[in-house]
Amino acid sequence: MGSGATILVVDDNAENRALAEATLEDEGYRVVLASGGEAGVAAFERERPDCVLLDVRMPGTDGPAACERIRALPGGADVPVVFVTALRDVETFDRAVHAGGDDYLTKPFRPNELIARVEAALKLGRLAVERSDLYAQVKQQRDDLQRLQLQKEQLVAFLVHDLKNPVNTIGLHAELVLRDRNASERSRRAAEQIRDEGRSLMRMITALLDIAKADEGRLAPVRRPIELDALVGVVVGDLEVRAQFAGIRLGRQIDTPTLSADPELVRRVLENLIENAIRHAPDGSEVRVTARDARGGVELRVCDAGPGVPADQRERVFERFVQVGGAATRTNRGLGLAFCKLAVEAHGGRIWIEDASPGAAFCTWIAHAD
Repeated sequence: MGSGATILVVDDNAENRALAEATLEDEGYRVVLASGGEAGVAAFERERPDCVLLDVRMPGTDGPAACERIRALPGGADVPVVFVTALRDVETFDRAVHAGGDDYLTKPFRPNELIARVEAALKLGRLAVERSDLYAQVKQQRDDLQRLQLQKEQLVAFLVHDLKNPVNTIGLHAELVLRDRNASERSRRAAEQIRDEGRSLMRMITALLDIAKADEGRLAPVRRPIELDALVGVVVGDLEVRAQFAGIRLGRQIDTPTLSADPELVRRVLENLIENAIRHAPDGSEVRVTARDARGGVELRVCDAGPGVPADQRERVFERFVQVGGAATRTNRGLGLAFCKLAVEAHGGRIWIEDASPGAAFCTWIAHAD
């Protein structure tokens, strides 16, 4: 709890100030508000807070400039300053650190995350006074980790942006071959596989985007009624070529007519789960999609007859970039299963794996809308 510590919140956005104030006061902190850099510096001189939350982009005196002025004031060098900003680029992070910032929190933030950062800043502030050498080492390590994370996010954003256009172009050229009546059967088969692989790559790209949105708290489903049999039919049709190349049959049994959920997210969850099942199903077997009412919601299952997933690995396969090896296991090659978990949980649902005897059943449950 706050134990009466004073937190100065400097932000030119009234809603951001109100959210921070309510969050901090609920934890017992005393909160002082300032609507800009100049007002923030004046409030620091007047109130002598124990911690400062400082926006970056503000008219007039911005966050880094205000931080430099606070550091120059009597006692200003010892008070922890946490930058809170929507800017996620490395250049802004470096400028905040060079101005004297102790931490860097990106918006939108969760209330418990803000409290955790404030508590950590206060503890580190006390450590800075008591053990300056140790504090400097801890701060440098944390700054390096945060900078690396921002660099990774920027790299992913650049890759996603630069990959979408060429992948779309590849798909377009494949479609042109398929529409050419003079194309040979061999050319048409190759074009079908190129189109199918391009769609798979586009699913990976959009999964990267949505995982980034989930990390920022921006993956928000837009629910509406879905005709499940029609949606599953479209997904199965889109993946039919991939299944044929793998020697797999696709089947479905939809025993519930509708589901209230985000159609695009549900479609992509099904695509990823069916594609994953095709990749691990043995030649000549069937991948089956079923849907039924269950426990006040709808349970969707994608079952294959492959090697299955060991019980002790079933949670790990939904983690991003995790590979599960071994002769009797399957590999999560990309981000598809991680996306599925985030998309289902964004609906308030859950995803899990069961034995299919033989094989694995990837199960999702989404509650009916209230």
